[in-house]
Amino acid sequence: MAKFGFKQLHKDKKTRARVGEIMTPHGVIRTPAFVPVGTQGSVKSLTPEELDTIGVQLYFVNTYHMYLRPGIEVVKKAGGLHTFMHWDHPLMTDSGGFQVFSLGRSPVSFPRRRESVLVFEETRIPDQVGNDNKKMVKITDDGVEFQSHWDGSTHLFTPERSMEWQSALGGDIHIAFDDCTPYPVSHEKAQKSMERTHAWAMRSLKAHRQGALYGSIQGSVYEDLRKESARFIANQNFDGIAIGGVSVGESKKEMRNVLEWVVPLLPDDKPRHLLGVGEIDDIFTMIERGVDTFDCVAPTRLARTGSLYVRHGQIDITKSKYAKDLGPVEKSCTCYTCRNFTRAYIHHLFHVRELLAYRLATIHNLHFVHMVVNNIREAICANRFLDCKRQWL
Repeated sequence: MAKFGFKQLHKDKKTRARVGEIMTPHGVIRTPAFVPVGTQGSVKSLTPEELDTIGVQLYFVNTYHMYLRPGIEVVKKAGGLHTFMHWDHPLMTDSGGFQVFSLGRSPVSFPRRRESVLVFEETRIPDQVGNDNKKMVKITDDGVEFQSHWDGSTHLFTPERSMEWQSALGGDIHIAFDDCTPYPVSHEKAQKSMERTHAWAMRSLKAHRQGALYGSIQGSVYEDLRKESARFIANQNFDGIAIGGVSVGESKKEMRNVLEWVVPLLPDDKPRHLLGVGEIDDIFTMIERGVDTFDCVAPTRLARTGSLYVRHGQIDITKSKYAKDLGPVEKSCTCYTCRNFTRAYIHHLFHVRELLAYRLATIHNLHFVHMVVNNIREAICANRFLDCKRQWL
């Protein structure tokens, strides 16, 4: 079975953008690459075959959710995530840190109806589960104790347990357990969170047994802390670097600042992953500053609300002006949806609440993002990244 590795193939002459390859036991990932999020072992509404057709090389599964349901032992007995999910390509699992963090910051999603269209909104956890978010998470230097968002039962995540569970899930790339720093936060609290992340990183390294392991950089929006964290993580024996804590409320400018502080301090021979960012303009920002892979729920989440990507922005397909529009979602798109269906048809599906609406919209948005990233990859190889950026934005 192939080992994990990374090689840089080409670097843009005017920016830090680069093209490379990440070698894993389940195949090669051509970078830059967008990583869809399959929170509970599935990219919502799509089959593995559809993801393969779209061009998905790698996707992200959440350890926290798989731990709660169906349970680590179920997946392990099935032969690991690849067999359980029927996915033969690379997989990345997170540490569980962000999901536990979010329990103390954000309510849970439940479906509701708006203007006859089924959407998802944020709503509080029912009283029988416990809707006091402050009571749901307790962070100590040992780990994080939390209440399940399903039934209120209490669980403990530690670096050692996160590594054990990620190994049992069998993904190709794992993330070290980290303390996801909230925003806004004082310098003092950000420093304490960063130091805890570093201590947990060392414990994660010691407990890690198989698969590639990425160390996570924290430090909030403070330049001194981010640089300290980058140097610390870069000097450890990680297979790759994850940059965390830039998708918890920071502005786009603050996200750019973090990348400009951090990336120059990272080794060229290790892949860099940005956690939780992936809007179209962000993609150019990240790649221009040297990020190789990045995960985000935006394309799939937007699709389920009827917000579809087009050449210079997004359209809300549920609006009445599309009810009689017999053109494709985007003329330049070659996805299954645009080749076979009209805006009017997709508009109709959303308004009669047909499940096919979510599938067609998700196929389009994921294909569109991969089309953008593929164009960027070609542009970097031709030393015209900035021209490509101007054309798209």
